[in-house]
Amino acid sequence: MPAEGPRGAKLNSRWLTVVGIGEDGLAGLGDEAKQLIAEAEVIFGGKRHLALVASFAKGERRAWPVPFDAGMADVLALAGRRVCVLASGDPFFHGVGVTLARKVEPHEMRVIPAPSAVSLAAARLGWALQDIETVSLHGRPLDLIRPLLQPNARILALTSDGEAPAAIARLLAELDFGASRLTVLEALGGPNEKLRTARADAFDLENINPLNVLAIEVDSNPHARVLPLTVGLADHLFDHDGQITKREIRSITLSTLAPRRGELLWDIGAGSGSICIEWMLAHPSMRAIAIEADPTRAARIGRNAAACGVPGLVVVEGSAPRALARLDTPDAIFIGGGGSDTGVLNAAIKALRTGGRLVANAVTLEMEALLLARHVSLGGDLIRINISRASPVGTMQAWRPAMPVTQWSWVKP
Repeated sequence: MPAEGPRGAKLNSRWLTVVGIGEDGLAGLGDEAKQLIAEAEVIFGGKRHLALVASFAKGERRAWPVPFDAGMADVLALAGRRVCVLASGDPFFHGVGVTLARKVEPHEMRVIPAPSAVSLAAARLGWALQDIETVSLHGRPLDLIRPLLQPNARILALTSDGEAPAAIARLLAELDFGASRLTVLEALGGPNEKLRTARADAFDLENINPLNVLAIEVDSNPHARVLPLTVGLADHLFDHDGQITKREIRSITLSTLAPRRGELLWDIGAGSGSICIEWMLAHPSMRAIAIEADPTRAARIGRNAAACGVPGLVVVEGSAPRALARLDTPDAIFIGGGGSDTGVLNAAIKALRTGGRLVANAVTLEMEALLLARHVSLGGDLIRINISRASPVGTMQAWRPAMPVTQWSWVKP
């Protein structure tokens, strides 16, 4: 019997075929892929892809609309007919296959992948895929590469156009990674394939093919802006006006927040954004919203997020609790140490999903009293954090205590 589609309609089994195609066009396609393309009633793809199969495609050819329709309305409207979608390389590596899989059930799709651009690049360079970092910068901020800039790392970056390699080279030079070796791999797998190499701080390659992958062999000097892989980044890595959760307290706070893959954090009264930025650095899937009433600080949070390689951080300028309305439901909430507003805490508790975590830090007596009361009424954990730093006293050293922090953490039942 025909399968039932996502909208309840009876569909022909595997009505949709997704074929990965490389720069070598027909030469890189197997017999099965060619047959499925030839039998398709409608074929979707980029103009370049459609041109590559024009000699044997019999069905109607439709180029992707501009702007691209991530909802795949035109494809879904043909459910049940023989439809083919052409994709670059591996459709499930930052490709259209990922978009389609959100709309079409797996049993309705037949996918024939080709080697991805990353696989081809690794093969040309002799790099082991399991030992390198990969990142897609196609239509995305170049700042995403910043967390990957670790000493001796190897990175393969998918770019958007022929200008991106030079822009990345400038960024590396600015961050004191200028000695890094960059290899631009152009039009991989096709007759115009080309590999060219230059140092980041002496990058002079021109007329780069828009279809390129950038390989980076990271070389840093002692001043390079390396973002450590653990929580508790040095305070100087954040631009701030003193309104920052200091490194030691931040480390404990993030440990208590316990980030888990794909979760959303609200950072209420975000200050410099250090907590939500490090939350997002825990994994590329992490999301965060920084809520900050001061416009100067809100703008600074955005700059800090870009500088730390998490440009996707959402900054909401406004005062809590009013600014919390209509935000996505959080998995965790952090409230900074200077407030004493019962309304903010009440709104946070109400907004948190069942099983979500709330962590609140207090440095004022008023806020501490509020947290003590909530600990009595709701339970949770209450700790006191005391940090002292050695500093000069005349010709000798002595301990200078920082303000103690009272931290209440709670899981919503």
